[in-house]
Amino acid sequence: MVRSNVRLTKEGFERLKATLQQEYRRLEEATKILQDLTGTSDDYDDSGLEDAKQEKARIENRIDELETQLDRAEIISENDPNRVDLGNLVELRDLDADRLMKVQVVAPVEAGVLEGDVPKVSDESPLGRALLGRRLDDEVTVAMGDKKRRYQVVAID
Repeated sequence: MVRSNVRLTKEGFERLKATLQQEYRRLEEATKILQDLTGTSDDYDDSGLEDAKQEKARIENRIDELETQLDRAEIISENDPNRVDLGNLVELRDLDADRLMKVQVVAPVEAGVLEGDVPKVSDESPLGRALLGRRLDDEVTVAMGDKKRRYQVVAID
């Protein structure tokens, strides 16, 4: 199976690296707890010992996932300033509510993070998919549940 690169903003890449370091620290702590429990437990079926093993395994899986994402990471450099792409801040006019909003289009591993007042929207979400490749003044319609919202691209940064 060929794995594609994960396109990330520089901030997203740095955040993933910091998260990986945090998970390494958690793994050290979990390993120490497991060693302490193993050394003091007379019964290897002890539920505390089993919980510690499971937690250590979860942390190891998370580390593997983060390392894979970082190995596949491609940091976004410059985009076409006239087209929405990953990393762009996009100002939208909600045509149904007549209000302005900003979002940053990012890879799924960066989505859901709120920095300041700008939400990060995955390029795999309905809004993210609709925005990719759009130009200034383009209109998009996004299905949100049983409703549809209409947006106009007002600015691309």
